Parts: sequence; structure tokens; C-alpha cells
Amino acid sequence: MGKDKAEVEVSGVSFLDRVATSLGVVADHVVVLGAGRAGYETWPDQVSGSGPLAGVATALGRMEEDRVLVVAVDNVFVRPETLTHLTTIVSDLPVVPVDRAGVRQVTCAVYPRQVAGVAREEAESGGSIQTMLDRVSFLPVTPDEWEEWGEDGRSWFSADTSQALDEGLRRFG
Repeated sequence: MGKDKAEVEVSGVSFLDRVATSLGVVADHVVVLGAGRAGYETWPDQVSGSGPLAGVATALGRMEEDRVLVVAVDNVFVRPETLTHLTTIVSDLPVVPVDRAGVRQVTCAVYPRQVAGVAREEAESGGSIQTMLDRVSFLPVTPDEWEEWGEDGRSWFSADTSQALDEGLRRFG
């Protein structure tokens, strides 16, 4: 996008503030994973590796709760209602929405502390959240289920390029 996605604004509100506000409706404790951010508690990645898995592994290794709700900063259209539904699904496995194409939406999901060790191993070996899920399995949240919540896929729509942001604004307003 040519600059830090967390700072990109939609209607005068940064990506980071939009996602944090949605999370704050559901979670008592919101932490930004990665680089420090003014006004937010941040946890820099403490696991070697890169990408979202390093952040997930860091969160799982540091948290005191049994589960962590993860939402990527570029999921700017995320709905608090969807996050509420995701967090009410009880499972010892990661709870991961699956879109209509069968793609696991790993950056808008709930991860249990039990997978912390595997997350660390995968991150340190250059893996991804997808490869971690291949090892630990997961509880899929199917389109039939998330559509009953009023979800239309916006919560995991990734505005990771200017073109994707334009598409998201066209589709979701």
C-alpha cells in the first residue's frame, strides 16, 4: 500500500483503530502484536519467523487466557457481531472461518493456548498459520454457519492493497 497498513485511513479512522474498536466490543484486553503503537499495549514478536504466525505464536506464548482472538490489521471491515459469535464457539482446537472457496480465514480466528508449542515450532521453521493448522487440525466455521450470523465475508476481507481497499469499500461501504 506504500505505507504502514495500520496507519491507512478509511473515513478518517486508521485501519488499526477500526480493528481495535471492533475487538474492544468483544474483548476485555486488546493487544497489538508487532511494532509498538502509541495508545495501545503492544507485544513485539518474540518468535523468530515472519508474518502472522510469529504474532500468533507470540500471543499464545504470552497470554494468560485460555484462548486468543486474532484479527489482522487489514481486516478493516470486521464486524463485532462476528467476533462475538466466534468467541462463543467452545473448542480445544482453533476456531477458523472457512470461506465459500474453502479457504481458511486464519487472520480472523480464535486460537487456544494448547497450540502455542506447535505455533512456535512452525514459526521457527518458516511455516505459516496454514501449515500449523495442518498439524493441529481446527474447527471450521462454515459459510452456512457464519451467514446465519449476518456475516457476508467482510470480517476476513483483506484490504492489503489499495485495489483491495477500493473493492472492499465498494462491496461493504
